[in-house]
Amino acid sequence: MKTLQSLLIIVLVTLSGPTVAIDDTPENRLIQIERYLEAVPPRKLFEELSNQIAMSFPPGEQLEFRSLMTDFVDVDVITDAMVASMLKHFTADELAAVADLYESPVGQSAMSKMGVYMADVMPVIEAEILRAVDEFEKKKAERMRRLPERVD
Repeated sequence: MKTLQSLLIIVLVTLSGPTVAIDDTPENRLIQIERYLEAVPPRKLFEELSNQIAMSFPPGEQLEFRSLMTDFVDVDVITDAMVASMLKHFTADELAAVADLYESPVGQSAMSKMGVYMADVMPVIEAEILRAVDEFEKKKAERMRRLPERVD
């Protein structure tokens, strides 16, 4: 019985202990970024997002929007910016965790829903930003009207 308890304690301590951290080097960060980009290919994600956003346009404008997004937006430029930013802001362990998530069935399922999610949310974000800009401009104009006129 004592041996079984000791074995159980060793197993529990081993399983509950901290995992071995990945050395946080630029090379290891790049390895994890490549895993992430393989699990979530930016071109595919961008195309799915574009298709979903296009659905919010009138039917006569959807094809033109898709053309704009696929023919004129350079996804490689966006991907390069993503890689540079991930290298700058995330550790190798953080990038590994993100890659692990998106390589998992649950992560893949979540990613498959991102296009429709963004298509739902983007119109609200756009409308709110436009409303906020309009409000800002009105307040700015009001402040300008209240300033005393300068006489030179």
